[in-house]
Amino acid sequence: MVDTKNQYLKIKNEVDTAIHEVLDSAAYINGKAVQEFAKSLNAYIGSQYTIPCANGTDALQIAMMALGLEPGDEVITPSFTYIATTEVVALLKLKPVFVEVDAKTFCIDPESVRKAITPKTKAIVPVHLYGHAAPMEEIMQIAKEHNLFVIEDNAQAIGCDYQFSDGTIKKTGSIGHIGCTSFYPSKNLGAYGDGGAIFTNDEVLADRMKMIANHGQKLRYYHDLVGCNSRLDSIQAAVLNIKLRELNHYNAARQKAANFYDKAFMGHDYITTPYKAPYSTHVYHQYTLLLNGASRDGLNAYLAEKKIPSMIYYPVPGHKQKVFATFGLDHCTLETTDWLTERVISLPMHTELDEEQLAYIVSETLSYLNK
Repeated sequence: MVDTKNQYLKIKNEVDTAIHEVLDSAAYINGKAVQEFAKSLNAYIGSQYTIPCANGTDALQIAMMALGLEPGDEVITPSFTYIATTEVVALLKLKPVFVEVDAKTFCIDPESVRKAITPKTKAIVPVHLYGHAAPMEEIMQIAKEHNLFVIEDNAQAIGCDYQFSDGTIKKTGSIGHIGCTSFYPSKNLGAYGDGGAIFTNDEVLADRMKMIANHGQKLRYYHDLVGCNSRLDSIQAAVLNIKLRELNHYNAARQKAANFYDKAFMGHDYITTPYKAPYSTHVYHQYTLLLNGASRDGLNAYLAEKKIPSMIYYPVPGHKQKVFATFGLDHCTLETTDWLTERVISLPMHTELDEEQLAYIVSETLSYLNK
């Protein structure tokens, strides 16, 4: 699904030099590379403050800790997402409230959010799934009306542009009260290990999150908050500094591959290609087809036989996961989410795909579907 090796080979000299500079400095934690990366990423995203951390899941946890949410507070989030989005909700003894997604964009449905709000609701966590932006303008309006926090899960959409109705354009991750992202190796901006970052335009929140990520301390050995140990190491920051300069190029390569797929599958009776809403660009962390009238699992098995990797994200939605059984979700009905989980399949999508590879993937996909 991802070719990180050949991507590395194209920037090998720069990366190797940067890593050796860290080794020579012996500043492995919070070194110069981390400070430089935070500054560069901050400028790219367009936020006021950027706090690097150990991974994307920690980013979400630190964000929720900084907001002062109390056990039992409700957090609205889509069920159709990776477990990390809601895992931290349960970890902090908050209550996940699962809502629907839009069948076209796969992102959180604002009307479903409105219906889920109760006096206990404190936050909304929209997920920019597969590289497409959630409808942030409407989400932010809902949050304003009900005095709620918004935490963007931007792990899959770094570099995505969101256009507001007045023409203003912002990067996803910079719109909500807090934005969170992941640098897992397969991400559009991937490290060579784990990593994450948190964004905000609120100075008070930024200070709290910096402290929480560093054992709750601002001054060493003086701990004012309950915190955790979540740091982006200098070697990963050095790698990410180089790859951040390539991010627009990487996203353009993904978009080029997606255009190839789109043209090849255009008009097919069983295939719906990824939708792009007028307000959002698409950076294609995944290229996800929606199949209707053909066996998704059959195609997945067939492609495996042909040595073509494909993935099903996510076969069991959050509201059906055993880990959340204690939250009284027996009567949680999300028809669109359930329908999607039975029909989506993601094809290979990365920066190193060439036309020969794409043609082979398309040919075999159509070969199965046209039987």
